[in-house]
Amino acid sequence: MTDIPMAAGATSRPGTLHVLGMGPGDPELVTAKALRILSETGVVAFFAKQGRVGHARGIAGDRIRAGAVELRLEYPFTTEVPVSDPRYLRDIGSFYEDCAARLSRPLAAGQDVALLCEGDPFFYGSSMYLFDRLSASFPHQVVPGVTGMSGCWTAAGLPITHGDDVLSVLPGTLPEEVLTERLRHTDAAVIMKVGRNLPRIVSALRRAGLGERAVYVERGTQATQRLLSLEDAASLDAPYFSMILVPGRQRPR
Repeated sequence: MTDIPMAAGATSRPGTLHVLGMGPGDPELVTAKALRILSETGVVAFFAKQGRVGHARGIAGDRIRAGAVELRLEYPFTTEVPVSDPRYLRDIGSFYEDCAARLSRPLAAGQDVALLCEGDPFFYGSSMYLFDRLSASFPHQVVPGVTGMSGCWTAAGLPITHGDDVLSVLPGTLPEEVLTERLRHTDAAVIMKVGRNLPRIVSALRRAGLGERAVYVERGTQATQRLLSLEDAASLDAPYFSMILVPGRQRPR
């Protein structure tokens, strides 16, 4: 998987950046539009953790166009450096700048690029940071995908809201006091970015009086998915692809 050198005298008509939402994990949840573009595009880019295939690339499987050039965008780190560390913004910003430069070369040479993103590209997706850097310079289109939270509450058979319920989507990286307060003032909640934050999240849910309603979903819609009550999940070593759902629907229906 090598970068594409920009040809001398590149075409004056640039390629299009296609940002494709690949859904939460089940390959059958990828939209027909995303699959069509994937089968037609000669350059495919995707993010990956060091030593891993890359979740979005794994969902794509063998549905990439035969002979397509693949650009692997490997994170310098994922959870090893906390967001509060000054190195995080500096190094991750440099990484996104480098990725944008790599994609700009085939785009400037007139080649379309498909950038894969698990879930939906504009919902906690790394691809939005490349969209920010490239969309002013190149034609682009974004194909929405099934979000991870939608996949998880469906996998759990857990209708999440009704009527005028308020749904809060909360990152598990929030301080416990903030997370507890937010949970106390919502009808339903989705807590993302669980991983090593699970003990703090469990404590916040209990303090907010929501422990019994909370459901832990790991790798929702994937072959290895797991569904547990909060109490059964409390001591787990939770992976990145896990979230906690608190259904609303507490009023008469």
